[in-house]
Amino acid sequence: MRRSSTDESTYHRSPSVDSKDYSFPNGAFRRYSSMYGGQFGAAKLKRCSMAHNCLQCIKYLMFVFNLLFWLGGCGILGVGIWLAVTQGNFATLSSSFPSLSAANLLIITGTFVMIIGFVGCIGAIKENKCLLLSFFIMLLIIFVLELTVVILFFVYTDKIDKYAQRDLKKGLHLYGTDGNIGLTNAWSIIQTDFRCCGVSNYTDWFEVYNTTRVPDSCCLEFSENCGLHSPGTWWKAPCYETVKLWLQENLLAVGIFGLCTALVQILGLTFAMTMYCQVVKADTYCA
Repeated sequence: MRRSSTDESTYHRSPSVDSKDYSFPNGAFRRYSSMYGGQFGAAKLKRCSMAHNCLQCIKYLMFVFNLLFWLGGCGILGVGIWLAVTQGNFATLSSSFPSLSAANLLIITGTFVMIIGFVGCIGAIKENKCLLLSFFIMLLIIFVLELTVVILFFVYTDKIDKYAQRDLKKGLHLYGTDGNIGLTNAWSIIQTDFRCCGVSNYTDWFEVYNTTRVPDSCCLEFSENCGLHSPGTWWKAPCYETVKLWLQENLLAVGIFGLCTALVQILGLTFAMTMYCQVVKADTYCA
């Protein structure tokens, strides 16, 4: 049956197709018009265009987010390398695990953040579902691990306290030794700034020196060899409890930092899953 001129006009002059309001994939008009006819094909193309525009918006937002994420990882990695090169085992947290230093933790953290940010950037630009899903899974694993650590910390606070004090006392024996200039400087700064001496009290240092002596940073008024045989001129406050009290007084700042970190990760998870769904939707409507 021959199509009437009215049908031809209606078919070819559909506003959704002929107008420039939407940007359609190449060949979309011919494909949908032949399969579905004018009105139904135009509706499908409209949904395709809407999905495409939404995808582009989320795409660039996620790229900027992950670029900042990657740059943050670069900064953390740089600080970690600088500490490792200039300060040695800076702020070693455990004598049982001497490699578990602040520098090494920063290097590991920075590396992971850079990798995750890079995967997110490439996944966003390429609109790659595999990379987007990989980014989501990696970020989700880190978020769950962090949440688990926080929960365990509050559940086992007393045990962690005892273990930390015992291990810090063992770590005092690294003070002043070769390759531990960072740890030595850290203890000196803590004792000077917090006006404390030792982990539990100044007698902790007696086991280190095998005599009645403390580092000069324990003195009320610093002078060379002031830590020799003059208990009346030493700080009496325990450093562990003093630093712990300082952290409790600044708990709000610590909480805000932790909350901001969690929000950034949740934002990244949201971006990744939203873009993944938009890519799937665009593939469905524009196939």
